[in-house]
Amino acid sequence: MGEVFGGRYELVDPIGRGGAGAVWRAWDRRRRKYVAAKVLLQGDSHMLLRFVREQALRIDHPHVLAPASWAADDDKVLFTMDLVAGGSLAHVIGDYGPLPPRFTCVLLDQLLSGLAAVHAEGVVHRDVKPANILMEATGTGRPHLRLSDFGISMRKGEPRLTETDYVVGTPGYFAPEQLAGAEPDFPADLFAAGLVALYLLTGAKPDARALVERFAAHGTPDAPEGVPAPLWGVISNLLHPDPDNRFRTATGARKALAEAAQLLPEAAAGEEPVEVFDQLGPLPAGFGPQGPEIAASAPPMGFGPPPAAYGPSEPAADPGTSGFHLAPPAAATAPAQAAYALTAAQATPPAPRAARSGGIAPPPAKVTAGLLTAALLCFAVGAWALTRL
Repeated sequence: MGEVFGGRYELVDPIGRGGAGAVWRAWDRRRRKYVAAKVLLQGDSHMLLRFVREQALRIDHPHVLAPASWAADDDKVLFTMDLVAGGSLAHVIGDYGPLPPRFTCVLLDQLLSGLAAVHAEGVVHRDVKPANILMEATGTGRPHLRLSDFGISMRKGEPRLTETDYVVGTPGYFAPEQLAGAEPDFPADLFAAGLVALYLLTGAKPDARALVERFAAHGTPDAPEGVPAPLWGVISNLLHPDPDNRFRTATGARKALAEAAQLLPEAAAGEEPVEVFDQLGPLPAGFGPQGPEIAASAPPMGFGPPPAAYGPSEPAADPGTSGFHLAPPAAATAPAQAAYALTAAQATPPAPRAARSGGIAPPPAKVTAGLLTAALLCFAVGAWALTRL
């Protein structure tokens, strides 16, 4: 059996690693389902403050993968999310290379939908990239992505946790204004979304610096090979070096994308459908679809860092439900071409949802007064650090 965290989460196997922690597949004893659990690897006050910011985010949206609950045990903390099994966009490109324009339109529309929900909460993601965009294992059915990893996100107006001249994010996906040291803002996320779309269409990581230089030299450059002109009209707007010349909102970009999608040619006869595979692999011995197969007393906490060799860097589940599906997804009953359809009605922003309750797990009984004191001390140090920024 796996080791148990906080008396509730049984860590099953490591499935990824982030900048601040490792990601495990875990069995939630209370909800009786598999979840993804991000465990903080570093215990300093700076990393704890980032962790607290990320786990405090609560956005209930089908294309956002935000934390659902958290727990503490001894000197470690974790938060959990839905388990997503289809890997990331990087896995899809690794399997297929450049993706069909209509398929790309569906993915870009879903990404912009997720960003619209994030921005509506006043949050700037700051790290939109293929590895942080996870996929459900939908087989050849309609694809479904979820924007994840809010480790460096921040609300507009919040104090930074880094020096003001220190650029945070992933090199290659920075907007020009980020490199110039501007305050984090929504247009930077839209620029990164444009780079992701270009990556999907070309199968190669775009050169953001070269794109900016081409804009400066020639205005809007010609569409890259294989990118239809209507779709390039939307992507080039997202990639404009001047944030004032980009779409003002993700919702506005979605509306333009819906119009462009209607001008794209139908899928060619015999075109191979894109299949999103289950990337998690089988459960280890002792675990089945319904959880641990053999009852056993939980061993004491104190697990070491996960092995260096990780599986896929991300997880997946059905965002419409909270269930975890181990069985291969059923084949799509509608033609693959229909699964990629995008209409103006689908681009209409969804009605606002009621705020989801925090879902925060109560502190386990084993958390001692000493741990609480240490936690308070960490927050005190963090608060002091914020006054120094």
